[in-house]
Amino acid sequence: MTELKSLQNHFLIAMPSMEDPYFSRSLTYVCEHNDDGAMGIVVNQPSTMNLKQLLEQTDKDAIVTEDREDQIILAGGPVSQERGFVLHTHEGKWASSLALSSDIMVTTSKDILTAIGNKSGPQSSVIALGYAGWTAGQLEEEMQHNAWLTIEADPDILFHTPIHKRWQAAVNKLGIDVWQLAPESGRA
Repeated sequence: MTELKSLQNHFLIAMPSMEDPYFSRSLTYVCEHNDDGAMGIVVNQPSTMNLKQLLEQTDKDAIVTEDREDQIILAGGPVSQERGFVLHTHEGKWASSLALSSDIMVTTSKDILTAIGNKSGPQSSVIALGYAGWTAGQLEEEMQHNAWLTIEADPDILFHTPIHKRWQAAVNKLGIDVWQLAPESGRA
């Protein structure tokens, strides 16, 4: 088996044949990928919660500007759905942040939520509850079974493309018609 390079800062694009209801037509931003496994955040599945509702649960004193109240919170994955993750551009200092690329950071501390709610947060962000996780070798195996396509993450798709159009935007960047791809790989 050939060693797969790290897919950190890449999108995982679910193949049209993916039947798992959670990941069907999903676009996942890979935050970490190493010998121990992988961790990503699904960035195109809205939850039933908005920013105002989330802040009511995490910081009752937070002030949310009217234009931020309805910001959609994403369903980031089936693991630890009570945990919040904010993917954002590099502005600001937060209690618990990690740079994932030259353009994108992830923050897990609550201080950033309040800042986003009152417009003092980063210029661009997506907020998700939960994450997707893979054990060592699991993602590589799923890729060998043609569950995912990958492409380097594009901050424009992540931050500026409407949620419901992100999967198709990533597919379009590939320059292929995914509907023409066979769900199984051939064996020679």
